[in-house]
Amino acid sequence: MKVLHVYKTYYPDSFGGIEQSIRHLANGCGVHGIHSEVFTLSPSPQAESIEYEGHRIHQAKANIQLASTPLSLSAFAKFADLAKQFDLIHYHYPYPFADLLKLATFVKKPSIVTYHSDIIRQRRLKYIYAPLQALFLRSIDRIVCTSEVYLKTSPVLKKYKYKTEAVSLGLDKRSFPVPTQKNLDKWLNLINQPFFLFLGVLRNYKGVRTLVDAASMTNANIVIAGGGPELDTLKKHAKSLKLENVIFTGQISEDDKAALLQLSTGLVLPSHLRSEAFGLVQLEAAMKAKPLVCTELGTGTSYVNEHENTGLVVPPKNPEALGNAMNFLTYHPAMAQRMGKEAEKRFKELFTAEQMCKHYARIYKDVVGKKSLSEPVSVLASAE
Repeated sequence: MKVLHVYKTYYPDSFGGIEQSIRHLANGCGVHGIHSEVFTLSPSPQAESIEYEGHRIHQAKANIQLASTPLSLSAFAKFADLAKQFDLIHYHYPYPFADLLKLATFVKKPSIVTYHSDIIRQRRLKYIYAPLQALFLRSIDRIVCTSEVYLKTSPVLKKYKYKTEAVSLGLDKRSFPVPTQKNLDKWLNLINQPFFLFLGVLRNYKGVRTLVDAASMTNANIVIAGGGPELDTLKKHAKSLKLENVIFTGQISEDDKAALLQLSTGLVLPSHLRSEAFGLVQLEAAMKAKPLVCTELGTGTSYVNEHENTGLVVPPKNPEALGNAMNFLTYHPAMAQRMGKEAEKRFKELFTAEQMCKHYARIYKDVVGKKSLSEPVSVLASAE
């Protein structure tokens, strides 16, 4: 079976959580007889398709960007021609331009969408977009969300329960580098332990300003690793507070990420909006047996991180609660280690790429075979 993944950005241009989940699906579904390729937009596309880790990437030229969504004139013809070669199209949402691609090109291939998140920030545009969204989601054969709690709390998904199921995201530990001693020593010379790590693109919904505010309430260092549109603003805010325990590294390599995760006391994910639907970075930390600190958003973040088992869950936009959580893990190292071990155990039980791909392969075959859901299903990846 041939499956075409469709999303607005992808490797080698972008390395976000959705791109990472597509990557693991493309690489991991091969053992189930699934051949995967990706269609995406790029500011500088290759003349022909390119290969990445054994799967093909097809790029169209991104002409302009509107509300964080790249748009492309050439994409319509290229997508319509490309879709003919595949048995199923796998869309990744939110990506309103993909709605246009599907509906305007009249592509009638079997289709599924992974519903990664509601649209949160573009409230005015959301109302204009709503009719297109409804047409698109009605035209999809199967919708998959990443946690049962998101299915229960999303106002959009409630309308489509009859064809929606939940499958956890997963990662392949083998695809992540093991840090060298040289790299570990480099970071040990730069940053004093203990430290807590934030890892990701610095966007508004990530809540990193709250983490900076919490820095004055803990003796531990806080390492903020990643670039993004909020970086300069956050640096200025930390400087205005005269904080000496907040370190901004900027964008880092996969090797540096692995080293910082291994050296950290724990991972902090302080997001304050439902745009943080799952928190894939928590799985990266869990693979390293690190305790997690996240916020309760009514999404999958607190499904990944079980409060007082794999880490601590605190209210969003609450610096004091965030500071208290970091202090607890700092001053109770045995408890922090136990939580980290539980996080690693939970990862192995629920969140491996192997388990995710097994469930998606079944969904692909059901959809192509026109097998519908008799009732809403939750197939959260398990160790069956």
